[in-house]
Amino acid sequence: MADSKQQTRRRVIVLGTGGTIAGRAAASGDNIGYTAGQVGVTELLEGVEAPSGVAVQTEQVAQVDSKDMSFAIWRTLAERCAHWLADPDVAGLVITHGTDTIEETAFFLQSVLAPSKPVALTCAMRPATALTPDGPQNVRDAIAVASSAGARGVTVVCAGTVHSAFDVQKVHTYRIDAFSSGDAGPVAYVEEGAMRELRPWPTSAPEPARQAFARVVRAVRWPRVEILFSHAEAGGSIVDLLVAERQSGAAEPVQGLVLAATGNGTLHEALQAAALRAQAAGIGVVRATRCVQGRILPTPGAVLRDAGALTPVKARIALMLELMASQAQATGG
Repeated sequence: MADSKQQTRRRVIVLGTGGTIAGRAAASGDNIGYTAGQVGVTELLEGVEAPSGVAVQTEQVAQVDSKDMSFAIWRTLAERCAHWLADPDVAGLVITHGTDTIEETAFFLQSVLAPSKPVALTCAMRPATALTPDGPQNVRDAIAVASSAGARGVTVVCAGTVHSAFDVQKVHTYRIDAFSSGDAGPVAYVEEGAMRELRPWPTSAPEPARQAFARVVRAVRWPRVEILFSHAEAGGSIVDLLVAERQSGAAEPVQGLVLAATGNGTLHEALQAAALRAQAAGIGVVRATRCVQGRILPTPGAVLRDAGALTPVKARIALMLELMASQAQATGG
């Protein structure tokens, strides 16, 4: 699709980062033995018809299998999003992305951009070379969302469903409709290029996001935050090793721990005891439920704070940004 400078047309910028949607396999019937991130975003959009009155422009930000997503790519992606969102001629953005970490990227971008315009991440469960690829329809739906006047915030658009960055999770390993918003439900559906809204779009306070963006852009090293699961016979030895590593003056010590807790935020007693030792040693500790649906409800006398409705991977991002803020405050930055 060619770029257009006509001011009468709404512009949507499509930023490519790779993923299955840009993958290639040796045979059209192979939907799992492919290599992700092989097709450029401009080629990916060939034959995808934009809505009437919408001009589409592409930009390749990265070309990676999303399981290998990095902080460096997140920083660049956030910068490119901020650049295009500031353009008054741009109605919204689409980001093509792998499914494995798309929910993390979506939550990160919502946290540091709090966009008043729509930023629609989209993906595919089948490579571009598949007999019936799902990527083209997902891209078309995402462009419809990004060009809609009523849309705002960061969403994930897949299989005709629009998920909020706060709620979206990948819940299936293979099927085309691999995402869910849990008991919160989707924000909207895209039906034949038209949106049917169901509930409010994701919003965040702009000033904290602006400050978080500034810290992310200038950060030389992001805080190291690890995720550990609570389970039957869970112990605290790994936590104690991380504390010892920190106290030994390691080059990149752990600064935060997210504990993927059972049920309503409960932890095995051995893991909780170790977590309290870590907290006393200056490590930030947060509990997030490993349940697919629901949130942690506050309990009286809780000795470790909880992440509410955030999944462990999103709680990790929130804790990293929080630690960045604390470090900036401590250094006067």
